[in-house]
Amino acid sequence: MKTRGEHEAAFSQAVIKFEKEFLGRGPEDVRTYFIEDMVLMRVRGVLTPAEVKLSETDEGRMLVKDARTRLFEISLPFIEDMVHDILGCDVISMHTDISTRTGERVILLTVNENLDKRFS
Repeated sequence: MKTRGEHEAAFSQAVIKFEKEFLGRGPEDVRTYFIEDMVLMRVRGVLTPAEVKLSETDEGRMLVKDARTRLFEISLPFIEDMVHDILGCDVISMHTDISTRTGERVILLTVNENLDKRFS
């Protein structure tokens, strides 16, 4: 059986692969943490150079945030499959936000199992 750290690393690698394949560019760094029934991912360096330039104005920031949010929402089936493949449990909800100032995205998934109990 894999350890907690191996499962968290598998999530980080899957997010990198997803970002490269689905969005065309991989992040600089991904950190994954299991907290009770949540999977928290901190993804750094996700903005393209064009998005960085666009984010220099208020309207541009909103366009980048909206486009990234919509793209991520349509990827929910992939995320659900990733969770099921890595952990064998189901996604209850997904929450995400991106900072156009730092180029960092936070992804929070709630799942139908307490992961702290599983890995304790």
